[in-house]
Amino acid sequence: MARFHRLRVAAVDRLTDDSVALTLAVPPELRVEYRFAPGQHLALRRTADGAEIRRTYSICSPAPEAGEGPSTLRVGVRLVEYGAFSTYALKEISAGDDLEVMTPAGRFTLQPAPGLYAAIVGGSGITPVLSIVATLLAREPGARFCLIRSDRTSASTMFLEEVADLKDRYPERFQLVTVLSREEQQAGLPSGRLDQERLTGLLPALLPVERVAGWFLCGPFGLVQQAERALRGLGVARMRIHEEIFHVDEAAVRAPAAPALAHSTVTARLDGRGGTWPVQDGESLLETVLRNRPDAPYACKGGVCGTCRAFLVSGQVRMDRNFALEKEETEAGYVLACQSHPVTEKVELDFDR
Repeated sequence: MARFHRLRVAAVDRLTDDSVALTLAVPPELRVEYRFAPGQHLALRRTADGAEIRRTYSICSPAPEAGEGPSTLRVGVRLVEYGAFSTYALKEISAGDDLEVMTPAGRFTLQPAPGLYAAIVGGSGITPVLSIVATLLAREPGARFCLIRSDRTSASTMFLEEVADLKDRYPERFQLVTVLSREEQQAGLPSGRLDQERLTGLLPALLPVERVAGWFLCGPFGLVQQAERALRGLGVARMRIHEEIFHVDEAAVRAPAAPALAHSTVTARLDGRGGTWPVQDGESLLETVLRNRPDAPYACKGGVCGTCRAFLVSGQVRMDRNFALEKEETEAGYVLACQSHPVTEKVELDFDR
């Protein structure tokens, strides 16, 4: 069960003009709870003007050895225009402050194993992949990784030194390809966006696409969508493609409103306890559960992070949007509670599965 704890900020490192890395100290008694798989994220919480604000940020530090808990956690935060939490992080948070931090979550992960892996990332999408690459190469001598990253300019590139350090440390096993969309490079690929057409021609020239055991796509919705289409066109099986969306253009993906259903109820099991409550008009199932169980897990409420994933035990729901669950998860019966509306009179969810 995901829980919040107060963690001390050990350091705030400026990465670019609009991004920072926050290092959080984990006390010995909480290290087991904060064990994480490379690629997972943390939800940070604060209250401002009487309203609770939660935002999800990926862990960029390597995962500790199996069975160990981390003494520190490091996350990357990029400023979002009018962002309530990112503005606070860049302008107000200092070393010594305490932050409310949820225990790690997320399934955009890779357990170290031999083989060739690759990632296509854009902007702050480098954050979880940095943890994945660093952990994989350190633990598994038989693994190789190709990182294709897209940024606007070199000055806006997050974790530039950390990625360069990995390249110096593992020159034979780590391939780095950098594309800048708004700045010409002295060497390397021409500037421009990484769209489906460009990736379709580029990827086979960089690596044997058919031999890649896992592809990790992370960043804005447009980049991830274009990269997935390119990979599928090159014959890559869907099960080898893993995605995490960091930003979605609302206008481009707006879904029709879920049909209203009067007199519906939701039964939810959470942390071993259950309850049944009426769903108010227009509410998502998460909103209904939160009115009665404030400890229900969530972070973004936008169908992106997957923190509110629950198993649909019975009944039917309609999800407005889904950018977090893999096809295999939805086929197995999982839904995002924040995006789900009842289409039957009774719906039962299990957050514990």
